[in-house]
Order: sequence, then structure tokens, then C-alpha cells
Amino acid sequence: MKKIIILIPVYNDWQSLIKLMKELNTVIKKIDYVNFHCVIINDASSIKTPEIKKPNNIKSLRIINMKKNMGHARCNAFGIKHLIENDIFDHIILMDGDGEDRPEEIELLTNKKNLDLNISIVGKRIKRSEGLIFKFLYQLHKIITYIFTGKIINFGNYSCITIKDAKKLSMEKSMWSSYSGSVKKHLNNLTYTDSKRGLRYYGPSKMSLFNLIIHSFSIIAVFKNEVFIRSALMIFFVSFLTPNLGIIITIFQFILVIFCLFIFLVSLRENEDSLLNSDSNMSDIETYTH
Repeated sequence: MKKIIILIPVYNDWQSLIKLMKELNTVIKKIDYVNFHCVIINDASSIKTPEIKKPNNIKSLRIINMKKNMGHARCNAFGIKHLIENDIFDHIILMDGDGEDRPEEIELLTNKKNLDLNISIVGKRIKRSEGLIFKFLYQLHKIITYIFTGKIINFGNYSCITIKDAKKLSMEKSMWSSYSGSVKKHLNNLTYTDSKRGLRYYGPSKMSLFNLIIHSFSIIAVFKNEVFIRSALMIFFVSFLTPNLGIIITIFQFILVIFCLFIFLVSLRENEDSLLNSDSNMSDIETYTH
């Protein structure tokens, strides 16, 4: 029987996590060919961890407490590396703990055929639940990403990756900045399942406009070499239009240079040493058996 570990980063949103655990318990009861385990990364929450009971259909539940807040992407990077070094499993499911990654879609991520083929699966976003402005910006992000990288990245963290792919990702410094960008760059054999973005259980979304921009740039920065090459080619070819368009071309070239500078600065978030030494930020591990 396959062993799958569900990895969930949490910062203060314990109310949502408790509700998620109950829904997960109902969903995984139907999946009788998998043993599910759950690991929660407590990202140095300022709210005290409430009493948590292990759901009946989850074999084990652990909470790894961090000393300093790292952010969602880095919790995932740490969690994958930690599990590779300290556990035995077949797959890891990465998901958010706030309800936006819908628990019922775990049935799609753990399709028996794909599990037997031992292929990593990502949840392709086919519908989002946010407002029109956010949806527009998300589509703009996908277009810009495709123009500058040649990649269509239409998935987030919600995925089910094999232990082989988890080992590969655990050694990539880009994981310290962007999970989806790293998956697209370093994993060649992927399959996709449709995924609808769910509604948060409690409270407003934590994805501000600033965080969305940083998130978008972090994904693109994983492919910084491609970005620089494509930008240089654009600057070169549009220069032939200068006699006709003059200042417009100059402004466009300037924007491209600034864009590349931002991409370079964001790429500095990728830190191999921080990834390799991320265990030093771990405080303790709580194990729940009931």
C-alpha cells in the first residue's frame, strides 16, 4: 500500500486547519489503497497552537514548529527536504491549509493509475474564486511568464510528487523562492489534473497585490537566463523601429531593462545555503496519536 504524506504550512490559521483536517478525514476514507500521514509546518505562528486531534483516517500527524517565520514557499522547501532526510514514503501532497486547495481533489491527485505509474501530478487551475481584478492580474502574470520564459505555468503548490522528484527538488536552490517555477524547470515527466481554486474557510485572502507581484517575479526568476536572453533579443530587434517610433521604443527598452533588473534582484531570494541549513530553524516536533 502506498504511503503518502500531506504537507501543509500554517501561519496562525489554525481554525482553518482544524476544519481542513475534518474534511480530509472524510475524503481519504474513500481512498483505500493509500496510507495517509500528515505533517504540518508551523511557520512560527504568533497564535498559540490549539489542541489538535489526529483524524481517524490519517495514520500519523506531526507538527514541526519553526523558530522564525519563513513564508509559504520556504516552508514547502524545508518540508520536502526534511521528509527526504527523515522519512520513508512514496509521494508527498503539498496543499494550503486554508481551504483554497479543495480537499475533495485529493481523489484526483491520488488516482490509482497515476500512482502506479509513479508520476508526479499537479493541479492545473481551471477556475479561480478571487475577484475580477485578481483574476485579470493572474492572467497577465501567465502571459508575461510565457513571453519571457516560454513556459505555461498554470498550477500552484497543490500537487502530488513522487519521492524521486521530491529528492530532485530538495537539492534545487530555486525551491527557496518558488515551488511551481522549480517544478516546471526541473521535473520533466509531469501529468496534470483539473483543479478549482476554493474559497478560504475563514478570513480574507493573505495574497496582497504586493505579494502577488513578488510571487509572479519569483516564478519568472527561476528562468532568469531565458528572461535575459529574450529581453536582449527584444531590445535588439525593436531598435530597428526607432526611426519610426522614436521615444516609444526607447521607453519600451528602458522598461525591459528595469524588468530584468527586478528579475535579477528577486532571483537573489534563491539561497542554497539557507535551504541546506533550514533544519537549524526547526524548534521541535509534536506528534499527535489521538
